[in-house]
Amino acid sequence: MSPDLIGSAGYAADALAMAVLGLLLLTSWRGRLQGGLLLLAVMASVVWALLLAIQAQWHVVPVQLIWAAEAVRMVAWCVFLLRVLAHGQSALAQRLRLLRWSVLGGGFLLLLPFEDWVPALLPGPGDWLAKARLIGQLLLTVVGLFLVEQMYRNTPWQHRWGIKFLCFGLGALFVYDFYFFADALLFGRLDPGVWLARGAVNALATPLLAVSIARNPQWSFDLAVSRTVVVHSTTLMAAGIYLLFMALAGYYIRAYGGEWSAVFQPLFFFGAALLLVVLLFSGQLRSRLKLFVSKHFYSYRYDYREEWLRLISVLSGKVLQASLPERIIFALAELVDSPGGAIWVRDPDGVCTFRRCWNLAPAAVDRRWDAAMLCAALEPSGQVVELGPPMEDAVIAAAIPTWLRESPTLWLLLPLMHDTRLLGFVLLARPRAPQELGWENRQLLRTAARQAASYLALDEAAAALFEARQFEGFNRLSAFVVHDLKNLVAQLSLVSRNAERYRDNPEFVDDALQTVRDAVDRMNRLLLQLRAAVPGGRQLCCELLPVLERAVAERSAHAPAPVLQVETAAAEEVCIDAERLQAVLRNVIQNAQDATDRSGHVAVTLRADADMVTIDIEDDGCGMDEEFVRERLFRPFDSTKGLAGMGIGAYECKSLVALAGGRVDVDSEPGRGTRFRIRLPKAGSAVAPQPVAAAI
Repeated sequence: MSPDLIGSAGYAADALAMAVLGLLLLTSWRGRLQGGLLLLAVMASVVWALLLAIQAQWHVVPVQLIWAAEAVRMVAWCVFLLRVLAHGQSALAQRLRLLRWSVLGGGFLLLLPFEDWVPALLPGPGDWLAKARLIGQLLLTVVGLFLVEQMYRNTPWQHRWGIKFLCFGLGALFVYDFYFFADALLFGRLDPGVWLARGAVNALATPLLAVSIARNPQWSFDLAVSRTVVVHSTTLMAAGIYLLFMALAGYYIRAYGGEWSAVFQPLFFFGAALLLVVLLFSGQLRSRLKLFVSKHFYSYRYDYREEWLRLISVLSGKVLQASLPERIIFALAELVDSPGGAIWVRDPDGVCTFRRCWNLAPAAVDRRWDAAMLCAALEPSGQVVELGPPMEDAVIAAAIPTWLRESPTLWLLLPLMHDTRLLGFVLLARPRAPQELGWENRQLLRTAARQAASYLALDEAAAALFEARQFEGFNRLSAFVVHDLKNLVAQLSLVSRNAERYRDNPEFVDDALQTVRDAVDRMNRLLLQLRAAVPGGRQLCCELLPVLERAVAERSAHAPAPVLQVETAAAEEVCIDAERLQAVLRNVIQNAQDATDRSGHVAVTLRADADMVTIDIEDDGCGMDEEFVRERLFRPFDSTKGLAGMGIGAYECKSLVALAGGRVDVDSEPGRGTRFRIRLPKAGSAVAPQPVAAAI
């Protein structure tokens, strides 16, 4: 490859890079003067690079045209720097006005073809005309360096982040041009090597200009290229460069590897290709690349339109076919490149419990943790909490347990706020690429969490509506049952009225007995359907032990017989409907017996502490898995007994206990058995409900 071709390729690359930059400026220019001058300088650089690319390869461009392009390019950049430097600084603008007119005048003189007509007017000075042009170009580079230095010096240090790459890029170009023209002036000829390398030098400096322009929206420039396109393009470019170097290394092995090259070359190519595939599919590398692109090429870290559309797609189930809690974790984690997380959700009774994990080891969280205190601390502010550094809010800091504060895996705590109510929170794992949590991250995460909470509230409303419709169906069923009961009552009433008259008639007695047997059978069938239905009743303070003893006695006729154990709670009272509580306890004991073999063991334990009374009903039966306990156990009309049960026993138990101010916890494991724990507040304690008078 000849030096001329290399030089032409360098100028062509610079022209292409500047053309892309100019196209972006042109499509986003809003008519401001700074943006117009910047666009003029970029387009002048495009024309200059194209002319020199043609000249380097074919040498057909007139020399006067090349010198004119050099002057226009240099003057355009100087005028842009003068405008930026004088913008908003009236005192400095007055001092730079003379310099501006000097640059424009000098540029106009350099545009004139004085090498053609000056010798005809003044025959003597033809030899130094070329030196005069070089001196003019050299002075323009000095002015450019002066303006770059003044821009950097007069910019406050807190704002230099926006212009430092512009200063680096233009400063490097001016320094290179100063060396080029100074060398030509000293030695009386243009150095071919330095001239051919100018295109590549300018192409290398163009990305620095683009970064600085993107950081200054007042120049009327918004980088309109999608972040995804930039990331993919950068990845492809890096892969291409990697493959180029691997090809050169393979050629070197082939040429100088000797007799071993035939073995080492395919081995090297296979290893290089395998490494490239691993790098391309690396989540951490992709996360770091996205973070780099957003940080250095865009004014804002996020493309909010794309992020919002993606968030809605994930939450609505179009992207990920999973449960709503899992979709919420995934949607929020993707915003900060977190690999996974866990979610806690408040149920209608206000108890906040663990719901789901997504791509997170079970050992990373405590699933039995009672998060009520943390929910109460998060609800007033709804702020995003970073678990690592010291927290400013002492209330939230005190509510976070030690295992969560010291976790090496978990990073962020995101409250799910719906209006002013906290529906739960999400814990996110540490991101693949370390990043600072700035204001932009926090605002987006809070907004996205509120949107996720609205989906959670909508899901709760849909579940409540579904439950109401089920109860509506249950009420309709009850109407048919009442109708059947009325018919049964009518039949039995008829038998009762005729008994006095026909009691000595054997046929009547046989018919009456058959009618009673049919009525009993029909009533048993109705009772099987309506078993454990929720009646209305009274709520008074009652002693708990007698209620529990009656429930155990009623189930003692069935194997395995329950064993009652009492620990310091014999005279404790609770405020609850005694009849409903007895029915609930009887139903829970029956469920334990149904899940246990006849040779198994069912234990009922009563104990008390300062404010609460605890009833444990334990068995060593088949047990239940965690998902069933979390998703189905307390759902009404969801039964594992088929037609033998209606599935409202556990629901009634939880509702009754919650009404009394208590809670129900279930600890179960397949093959190990189940512990059903009912905790009720003592009568007179701070959490106990007020007694309700009996209805007259």
